[in-house]
Amino acid sequence: MNSLNNTKPSLHTVLTPQLLDLYEIKDSIVVIIDVFRATSTIATALYNGASKVIPVDTAELCIEVGKQTGGVTVGERDGKIIPGLSYGNSPSEYPRSFIENKTLVITTTNGTKLLHMALKQGAKNIITGSFPNLSKVVEFLKSQNAPVILGCSGWKNKFNIEDVLFAGAVIEEVKAHFEILCDSSFMANQLYLQQKDHLTEYIKTVTHWNRLAAFGLEADMLYCISRDTAPSLPLFKEGALVNQA
Repeated sequence: MNSLNNTKPSLHTVLTPQLLDLYEIKDSIVVIIDVFRATSTIATALYNGASKVIPVDTAELCIEVGKQTGGVTVGERDGKIIPGLSYGNSPSEYPRSFIENKTLVITTTNGTKLLHMALKQGAKNIITGSFPNLSKVVEFLKSQNAPVILGCSGWKNKFNIEDVLFAGAVIEEVKAHFEILCDSSFMANQLYLQQKDHLTEYIKTVTHWNRLAAFGLEADMLYCISRDTAPSLPLFKEGALVNQA
């Protein structure tokens, strides 16, 4: 290996939250990826002027924090709004006309849980990523010169394809800037390169598409794989995600 490569920070892809504690999180930038739909919704709300997004890991805490902050409470289980919360996980629910200058308090099955896991393990910075804010994620990672963990939220701790496809898209844009010695990253990048020219057709074959399509959420999911439609940079600071774009 040449000496130039030794100066590059590392990049790893964590395929499910269950694998997170196998990786060195401390001093790394962790990108929380939950394409269908949490991180797409977060990017959209912040792009449309939300003042901040507070991610919490239970519905009970979401209700409590919503009362404390006057925030909009958001969360679904199995495609339905959780009793006691006000809105669902659809990005289309958060246009500028509704969300500008408001606080969102969000709980999800997968993404918010992974964010809190990364926080407890001492991540240097935590951002959230999805296709709608892909370029902003890429710009940030290139600018920081720090180790990166691409954290796929999966579904109930299991592997899913859409999060891995997004990880592969990030890797394709940043791989010249990082030392990547990680089979899961190689796999993610290869999958993205194989499917990027017919992503819409391919995504309709994955299990999470079919699961959410049963609730009539096809338009949501097509938006969630649309590149740079909500170019924000959600960065976790002092308990909330704020737009640093």
